[in-house]
Amino acid sequence: MRLNTRIKQFAQDDRGTMLVIWGLTFVVFLGIAAMSFDLGRTGITRSELQVFTDNVALAAAGELDGKDDAITRARAAAANLISDRKTFGTGGSLLSGDTDYTLTFYSELPDDDTAALTASTTDPEEAAFVRAVATPSTVGATYGAAFAALTGNARPNEQARASSVAGFTQYACDITPLMFCIPPGFSADASVGEMILLRSGGNGAAWGPGNFGFLDPAKVRVDDEGPCAGLNGAQLDACLLGAEGSITQCFNQRGVDTEPGQKVGIRDAIFNVRFDIYKAIMNGKRNNPDYRPAPNVIKGIVPKGNGKGGGSCIGNNEELSPDTVGLPRDDCFTTGGCSRFGDGNWTAGRINYVDTNYGGVDPHPGATTRYEYYLAEINAAGGPGSNGAILSGLAETGRPICAPNQSVDPERRVIVVAAIDCVANPVSGSTTDVPVEEFVKVFLTEPVGDDGASPPTLDIWGEVIGSAGGGAAGTGDSGIFRDVVQLYR
Repeated sequence: MRLNTRIKQFAQDDRGTMLVIWGLTFVVFLGIAAMSFDLGRTGITRSELQVFTDNVALAAAGELDGKDDAITRARAAAANLISDRKTFGTGGSLLSGDTDYTLTFYSELPDDDTAALTASTTDPEEAAFVRAVATPSTVGATYGAAFAALTGNARPNEQARASSVAGFTQYACDITPLMFCIPPGFSADASVGEMILLRSGGNGAAWGPGNFGFLDPAKVRVDDEGPCAGLNGAQLDACLLGAEGSITQCFNQRGVDTEPGQKVGIRDAIFNVRFDIYKAIMNGKRNNPDYRPAPNVIKGIVPKGNGKGGGSCIGNNEELSPDTVGLPRDDCFTTGGCSRFGDGNWTAGRINYVDTNYGGVDPHPGATTRYEYYLAEINAAGGPGSNGAILSGLAETGRPICAPNQSVDPERRVIVVAAIDCVANPVSGSTTDVPVEEFVKVFLTEPVGDDGASPPTLDIWGEVIGSAGGGAAGTGDSGIFRDVVQLYR
């Protein structure tokens, strides 16, 4: 009887129950803590790998400028410029070099960010995007192992992974909307000081090196806050090619739209306001500050019958100056040794220029290119903001006499032209999405001429200043240039 009573009392006694509950709860809490520590370590490793692949992709993408060695430079930049560390992953803690990532290059990305990348390429000229994938890093379930020892349920190790996609685009903003065909192997920086004869390319015919045309046929790149906003037709073309200031929005180096250089309504007069010449469609714009001439307009032509130092406009009446000449072409154009692209040798022409304009004494012997000489003439006469005569006692003073104001920007006679490989990318008539090899700064050495036909064949004579693209670029009349490297995924 007493035994039954004790058994009954024991069954009804609830003292110590919490010990059992706490014992079971402790096991659960230990498991949760173990999982949280391990998941946290995995998350930290993933974050570290993600930062690493972001930087690797950005470094590689920064070299994807479409040149022949772009992929080689991209791989070198990623390997040499980027290093990081991981805290918990197995293996070495240092992240550096191509053993810790793989690179794949792509010509384009799908519109849907969740879609798989398929347009892989090994062509450096086509590579516009790069994907960096980190070598997977195992994060051991250290705390999970302790939990497993108590429960007998092992938790697998985690794999930390990361990948990033970056791309490169070069933009040219506020530029003259012009393009020209380049010869094989052309490089602006390697051609500094050399002359180019840019001749308008016709509609329907294949273009060769030296032919030029226009960008943006649909006129969607007009700066809506600049002087050309609200214009249309011939007046819009005149503004885009002749005005200074914020003219165009940005053009993507990866693809531009072109149209023929022989175009109805495009006249030499549109370009020549830079030389203080106002005629045809530009007649009446000499008082418009958007069409100011350059601070140096020596050109070897003067108003007809106006005598020395006259104050009238050239208009449609002009004649060769009796005692001044404009900057010369390369000597090979005179001798017939070249047709479209010169060699930079203007020795004989320089002698004639100095003899005629300066009485045989060269005031700027240190200027090696025509652009340097042009700048030296401006500076010697008090700078671009001065009206001081560049030439004295001659038919030309070198300063504008038609327009009441002159530009304070020496680059007023500089245009930026999109250089296109017309062999690899045939251009004939209007063509869309044409890649640009580089944007080239060209100094106009003399007024633009035409053959009087309709549409006319225009001749633009200019000297290569160098490449306008890349890095920290200028903000003068010749445009603004930006290299944009960004993450896409």
